Amino acid sequence: MKMKKVLSLVLVLALALTLAACGSGSSTKMTMGTGGTSGTYYAFGGVLGQYIKNHAGIDVTVVSTDGSKANIESIAAGDYQLGTVQSDVMAYAWAGTRSFESTGKIDSFRVVGGLYAESVQLVTMNPEIKSVADLKGKAVSIGAPGSGVYFNAVDVLSAAGLTENDIKAQYQSFADSTDALKDGKIDAAFIVAGAPTAAITELCTTNSAFLVPIDGEVADKLMADSPYYTAYTIPAGTYAGQTEDVTTVTVKATLIVSASASEDDVYKLTKAIFDNTDAIASENGKGAELSVENATTGMAAPFHAGAAKYYAEKGVTVETK
Repeated sequence: MKMKKVLSLVLVLALALTLAACGSGSSTKMTMGTGGTSGTYYAFGGVLGQYIKNHAGIDVTVVSTDGSKANIESIAAGDYQLGTVQSDVMAYAWAGTRSFESTGKIDSFRVVGGLYAESVQLVTMNPEIKSVADLKGKAVSIGAPGSGVYFNAVDVLSAAGLTENDIKAQYQSFADSTDALKDGKIDAAFIVAGAPTAAITELCTTNSAFLVPIDGEVADKLMADSPYYTAYTIPAGTYAGQTEDVTTVTVKATLIVSASASEDDVYKLTKAIFDNTDAIASENGKGAELSVENATTGMAAPFHAGAAKYYAEKGVTVETK
Protein backbone atom coordinates (compact mmCIF):
# COMPACT_ATOMS: atom_id res chain seq x y z
CA MET A 1 0.00 0.00 0.00
CA LYS A 2 2.83 2.30 0.92
CA MET A 3 4.53 1.54 -2.43
CA LYS A 4 1.34 2.46 -4.32
CA LYS A 5 1.22 5.84 -2.56
CA VAL A 6 4.84 6.55 -3.46
CA LEU A 7 4.21 5.56 -7.08
CA SER A 8 1.14 7.80 -7.21
CA LEU A 9 3.14 10.70 -5.80
CA VAL A 10 5.88 10.18 -8.41
CA LEU A 11 3.30 10.18 -11.23
CA VAL A 12 1.67 13.36 -9.90
CA LEU A 13 5.04 15.11 -9.67
CA ALA A 14 5.97 13.98 -13.19
CA LEU A 15 2.69 15.30 -14.55
CA ALA A 16 3.17 18.62 -12.75
CA LEU A 17 6.67 18.99 -14.18
CA THR A 18 5.38 18.20 -17.67
CA LEU A 19 2.63 20.79 -17.39
CA ALA A 20 5.09 23.34 -16.04
CA ALA A 21 7.43 22.70 -18.95
CA CYS A 22 4.58 23.13 -21.42
CA GLY A 23 3.59 26.38 -19.77
CA SER A 24 7.10 27.80 -19.69
CA GLY A 25 7.21 28.51 -23.44
CA SER A 26 5.57 31.43 -25.21
CA SER A 27 1.82 31.21 -25.58
CA THR A 28 1.96 33.51 -28.61
CA LYS A 29 0.92 32.04 -31.93
CA MET A 30 1.11 33.95 -35.20
CA THR A 31 0.14 33.20 -38.79
CA MET A 32 2.36 34.72 -41.48
CA GLY A 33 0.88 35.42 -44.91
CA THR A 34 3.44 35.20 -47.73
CA GLY A 35 2.85 34.53 -51.44
CA GLY A 36 2.59 31.67 -53.92
CA THR A 37 4.42 28.44 -53.09
CA SER A 38 6.84 28.89 -56.00
CA GLY A 39 7.73 32.47 -55.05
CA THR A 40 10.39 34.07 -52.87
CA TYR A 41 7.91 35.36 -50.29
CA TYR A 42 6.83 31.85 -49.32
CA ALA A 43 10.34 30.34 -49.23
CA PHE A 44 11.90 33.25 -47.37
CA GLY A 45 8.91 33.53 -45.04
CA GLY A 46 9.41 29.89 -44.08
CA VAL A 47 13.01 30.60 -43.05
CA LEU A 48 12.02 33.71 -41.08
CA GLY A 49 9.22 31.84 -39.36
CA GLN A 50 11.62 29.15 -38.19
CA TYR A 51 14.08 31.69 -36.77
CA ILE A 52 11.26 33.54 -35.01
CA LYS A 53 10.09 30.27 -33.48
CA ASN A 54 13.58 29.15 -32.44
CA HIS A 55 14.90 32.48 -31.15
CA ALA A 56 11.77 34.38 -30.04
CA GLY A 57 9.69 31.45 -28.82
CA ILE A 58 6.73 32.51 -30.98
CA ASP A 59 4.90 29.73 -32.79
CA VAL A 60 4.66 30.95 -36.41
CA THR A 61 2.57 29.20 -39.05
CA VAL A 62 3.62 30.26 -42.55
CA VAL A 63 0.87 30.10 -45.19
CA SER A 64 0.77 30.57 -48.96
CA THR A 65 -1.41 33.49 -50.14
CA ASP A 66 -2.16 35.73 -53.11
CA GLY A 67 0.50 38.18 -51.93
CA SER A 68 0.76 41.73 -50.61
CA LYS A 69 -2.81 42.99 -50.78
CA ALA A 70 -4.27 39.73 -49.49
CA ASN A 71 -1.82 39.70 -46.57
CA ILE A 72 -2.69 43.27 -45.56
CA GLU A 73 -6.42 42.57 -45.74
CA SER A 74 -6.02 39.33 -43.75
CA ILE A 75 -4.11 41.12 -40.97
CA ALA A 76 -6.92 43.70 -40.88
CA ALA A 77 -9.46 40.86 -40.59
CA GLY A 78 -7.49 39.29 -37.72
CA ASP A 79 -6.75 36.10 -39.68
CA TYR A 80 -2.99 36.75 -39.89
CA GLN A 81 -0.64 38.55 -37.53
CA LEU A 82 2.40 38.77 -39.85
CA GLY A 83 2.77 39.29 -43.59
CA THR A 84 5.33 39.88 -46.32
CA VAL A 85 4.38 42.74 -48.65
CA GLN A 86 5.81 45.11 -51.23
CA SER A 87 6.56 48.47 -49.60
CA ASP A 88 4.64 50.37 -52.28
CA VAL A 89 1.49 48.24 -51.88
CA MET A 90 1.83 48.79 -48.13
CA ALA A 91 1.93 52.54 -48.79
CA TYR A 92 -1.24 52.32 -50.90
CA ALA A 93 -3.02 50.52 -48.04
CA TRP A 94 -1.89 53.07 -45.45
CA ALA A 95 -3.04 56.00 -47.62
CA GLY A 96 -6.14 54.28 -49.04
CA THR A 97 -5.03 54.89 -52.64
CA ARG A 98 -4.63 52.95 -55.87
CA SER A 99 -5.36 49.25 -55.23
CA PHE A 100 -7.04 50.21 -51.92
CA GLU A 101 -9.00 53.17 -53.26
CA SER A 102 -12.27 51.25 -53.51
CA THR A 103 -11.95 49.48 -50.14
CA GLY A 104 -10.44 52.39 -48.21
CA LYS A 105 -7.45 52.97 -45.94
CA ILE A 106 -6.14 50.08 -43.84
CA ASP A 107 -4.04 51.07 -40.82
CA SER A 108 -4.30 47.99 -38.59
CA PHE A 109 -0.71 46.93 -39.34
CA ARG A 110 2.74 48.25 -38.48
CA VAL A 111 6.17 47.75 -40.04
CA VAL A 112 8.70 45.27 -38.65
CA GLY A 113 11.32 46.01 -41.29
CA GLY A 114 12.39 46.00 -44.91
CA LEU A 115 13.80 42.63 -46.01
CA TYR A 116 15.25 42.75 -49.52
CA ALA A 117 15.07 44.72 -52.77
CA GLU A 118 12.47 44.12 -55.44
CA SER A 119 14.03 46.14 -58.22
CA VAL A 120 12.18 47.83 -61.06
CA GLN A 121 13.84 46.26 -64.09
CA LEU A 122 13.26 47.68 -67.55
CA VAL A 123 14.37 45.08 -70.08
CA THR A 124 14.60 45.40 -73.86
CA MET A 125 16.23 43.94 -76.97
CA ASN A 126 15.98 47.19 -78.91
CA PRO A 127 19.39 48.96 -79.04
CA GLU A 128 17.62 52.27 -79.70
CA ILE A 129 16.15 52.24 -76.18
CA LYS A 130 18.77 53.67 -73.84
CA SER A 131 16.56 55.55 -71.38
CA VAL A 132 12.99 55.67 -70.11
CA ALA A 133 12.31 58.64 -72.40
CA ASP A 134 13.09 56.40 -75.39
CA LEU A 135 9.96 54.34 -74.64
CA LYS A 136 7.77 57.02 -76.23
CA GLY A 137 5.79 55.50 -79.09
CA LYS A 138 7.08 51.99 -78.32
CA ALA A 139 5.16 48.83 -77.40
CA VAL A 140 5.83 48.28 -73.71
CA SER A 141 4.55 45.66 -71.27
CA ILE A 142 3.59 47.35 -67.99
CA GLY A 143 2.02 44.48 -66.04
CA ALA A 144 -1.61 43.61 -65.36
CA PRO A 145 -3.94 46.58 -64.75
CA GLY A 146 -3.99 47.43 -61.04
CA SER A 147 -0.99 45.24 -60.23
CA GLY A 148 2.10 46.40 -58.34
CA VAL A 149 4.12 46.23 -61.58
CA TYR A 150 1.54 48.39 -63.34
CA PHE A 151 1.74 51.17 -60.77
CA ASN A 152 5.54 50.96 -60.69
CA ALA A 153 5.66 51.32 -64.49
CA VAL A 154 3.22 54.24 -64.48
CA ASP A 155 5.30 55.96 -61.79
CA VAL A 156 8.53 55.56 -63.79
CA LEU A 157 6.89 56.79 -67.00
CA SER A 158 5.44 59.80 -65.17
CA ALA A 159 8.83 60.71 -63.71
CA ALA A 160 10.15 60.76 -67.28
CA GLY A 161 7.33 63.03 -68.44
CA LEU A 162 5.36 60.24 -70.16
CA THR A 163 1.88 58.84 -69.68
CA GLU A 164 0.33 55.50 -70.46
CA ASN A 165 -1.02 57.07 -73.66
CA ASP A 166 2.49 57.96 -74.86
CA ILE A 167 3.36 54.28 -75.28
CA LYS A 168 1.63 51.28 -76.85
CA ALA A 169 0.84 49.68 -73.52
CA GLN A 170 0.64 45.92 -73.19
CA TYR A 171 -0.60 44.28 -69.99
CA GLN A 172 1.36 41.06 -69.59
CA SER A 173 2.88 38.74 -66.99
CA PHE A 174 6.65 38.27 -66.65
CA ALA A 175 6.61 35.09 -68.77
CA ASP A 176 4.35 36.58 -71.44
CA SER A 177 6.51 39.71 -71.55
CA THR A 178 9.71 37.79 -72.20
CA ASP A 179 8.01 35.66 -74.86
CA ALA A 180 6.67 38.81 -76.53
CA LEU A 181 10.15 40.38 -76.49
CA LYS A 182 11.66 37.29 -78.12
CA ASP A 183 8.90 37.28 -80.77
CA GLY A 184 9.37 41.00 -81.49
CA LYS A 185 5.82 41.82 -80.42
CA ILE A 186 6.93 44.40 -77.84
CA ASP A 187 9.94 46.66 -77.51
CA ALA A 188 10.42 46.63 -73.74
CA ALA A 189 8.94 45.32 -70.49
CA PHE A 190 8.83 46.34 -66.86
CA ILE A 191 9.57 43.47 -64.46
CA VAL A 192 9.59 44.11 -60.71
CA ALA A 193 11.34 41.41 -58.70
CA GLY A 194 14.54 40.60 -56.88
CA ALA A 195 17.51 40.42 -59.24
CA PRO A 196 18.50 38.06 -60.73
CA THR A 197 15.00 37.29 -61.96
CA ALA A 198 14.55 33.93 -63.68
CA ALA A 199 12.56 35.33 -66.61
CA ILE A 200 15.25 37.92 -67.37
CA THR A 201 18.08 35.44 -66.81
CA GLU A 202 16.60 33.13 -69.43
CA LEU A 203 16.01 35.99 -71.84
CA CYS A 204 19.54 37.39 -71.53
CA THR A 205 21.10 33.94 -71.84
CA THR A 206 19.38 33.10 -75.12
CA ASN A 207 18.95 36.57 -76.65
CA SER A 208 20.68 39.96 -76.86
CA ALA A 209 18.57 41.50 -74.11
CA PHE A 210 19.73 44.16 -71.66
CA LEU A 211 18.54 46.37 -68.83
CA VAL A 212 17.80 50.08 -69.30
CA PRO A 213 18.91 52.33 -66.42
CA ILE A 214 16.33 54.20 -64.36
CA ASP A 215 18.55 56.92 -62.98
CA GLY A 216 19.37 60.63 -62.97
CA GLU A 217 16.50 63.11 -62.91
CA VAL A 218 13.93 60.36 -63.50
CA ALA A 219 15.00 58.45 -60.39
CA ASP A 220 15.34 61.64 -58.35
CA LYS A 221 11.80 62.77 -59.20
CA LEU A 222 10.41 59.29 -58.58
CA MET A 223 11.94 59.06 -55.12
CA ALA A 224 10.93 62.63 -54.25
CA ASP A 225 7.31 61.97 -55.24
CA SER A 226 7.07 58.50 -53.69
CA PRO A 227 9.28 57.82 -50.63
CA TYR A 228 8.83 54.04 -50.84
CA TYR A 229 11.23 53.99 -53.82
CA THR A 230 14.96 53.88 -53.15
CA ALA A 231 18.01 53.80 -55.43
CA TYR A 232 19.49 50.41 -56.25
CA THR A 233 22.38 49.05 -58.27
CA ILE A 234 22.16 45.76 -60.14
CA PRO A 235 25.81 44.60 -60.21
CA ALA A 236 27.62 43.84 -63.44
CA GLY A 237 27.42 40.14 -64.26
CA THR A 238 23.98 39.67 -62.73
CA TYR A 239 22.76 38.74 -66.21
CA ALA A 240 24.57 37.32 -69.24
CA GLY A 241 26.13 40.10 -71.29
CA GLN A 242 25.78 42.67 -68.50
CA THR A 243 29.28 44.14 -68.34
CA GLU A 244 28.46 47.19 -66.22
CA ASP A 245 26.43 48.03 -63.12
CA VAL A 246 22.88 49.16 -63.89
CA THR A 247 21.29 51.81 -61.68
CA THR A 248 17.56 51.58 -61.06
CA VAL A 249 15.03 52.03 -58.26
CA THR A 250 13.53 49.50 -55.95
CA VAL A 251 10.64 48.85 -53.67
CA LYS A 252 11.20 46.50 -50.75
CA ALA A 253 9.87 43.19 -49.67
CA THR A 254 8.73 44.18 -46.18
CA LEU A 255 7.60 42.33 -43.07
CA ILE A 256 4.54 43.80 -41.36
CA VAL A 257 2.75 42.83 -38.16
CA SER A 258 -0.65 43.44 -36.61
CA ALA A 259 -0.78 46.73 -34.71
CA SER A 260 -2.34 44.82 -31.80
CA ALA A 261 0.69 42.52 -31.33
CA SER A 262 2.49 43.10 -28.04
CA GLU A 263 5.62 45.25 -27.89
CA ASP A 264 7.55 42.43 -26.25
CA ASP A 265 6.63 39.86 -28.93
CA VAL A 266 7.50 42.19 -31.80
CA TYR A 267 10.78 43.18 -30.15
CA LYS A 268 11.71 39.51 -29.79
CA LEU A 269 10.78 38.56 -33.34
CA THR A 270 12.64 41.57 -34.80
CA LYS A 271 15.70 40.59 -32.77
CA ALA A 272 15.35 36.96 -33.87
CA ILE A 273 15.65 38.07 -37.51
CA PHE A 274 18.24 40.81 -37.42
CA ASP A 275 20.54 39.22 -34.85
CA ASN A 276 20.79 36.15 -37.09
CA THR A 277 21.29 37.60 -40.56
CA ASP A 278 24.35 35.49 -41.46
CA ALA A 279 22.62 32.25 -40.51
CA ILE A 280 19.48 33.23 -42.42
CA ALA A 281 21.59 34.13 -45.49
CA SER A 282 23.10 30.66 -45.43
CA GLU A 283 19.60 29.21 -45.85
CA ASN A 284 18.19 31.69 -48.37
CA GLY A 285 20.22 34.04 -50.60
CA LYS A 286 17.88 36.98 -49.94
CA GLY A 287 19.06 36.92 -46.34
CA ALA A 288 22.28 38.56 -47.52
CA GLU A 289 20.30 41.80 -47.91
CA LEU A 290 19.09 41.84 -44.30
CA SER A 291 20.50 44.78 -42.35
CA VAL A 292 19.26 47.40 -39.89
CA GLU A 293 19.87 50.12 -42.48
CA ASN A 294 17.89 48.29 -45.15
CA ALA A 295 15.16 47.47 -42.66
CA THR A 296 14.55 51.07 -41.63
CA THR A 297 14.67 53.09 -44.88
CA GLY A 298 12.07 53.67 -47.59
CA MET A 299 9.03 52.90 -45.42
CA ALA A 300 5.82 54.90 -45.92
CA ALA A 301 4.02 53.45 -42.88
CA PRO A 302 4.98 53.59 -39.19
CA PHE A 303 6.93 50.92 -37.35
CA HIS A 304 5.63 48.82 -34.48
CA ALA A 305 6.91 50.01 -31.09
CA GLY A 306 8.54 46.62 -30.51
CA ALA A 307 10.57 46.88 -33.71
CA ALA A 308 11.42 50.51 -32.91
CA LYS A 309 12.81 49.39 -29.53
CA TYR A 310 15.16 46.95 -31.24
CA TYR A 311 16.37 49.51 -33.80
CA ALA A 312 16.91 52.09 -31.05
CA GLU A 313 19.33 49.66 -29.42
CA LYS A 314 21.23 49.71 -32.73
CA GLY A 315 21.29 53.54 -32.76
CA VAL A 316 18.49 54.01 -35.32
CA THR A 317 15.30 55.97 -34.63
CA VAL A 318 12.17 55.13 -36.64
CA GLU A 319 8.67 56.58 -36.78
CA THR A 320 5.98 54.86 -34.73
CA LYS A 321 2.30 55.48 -34.19
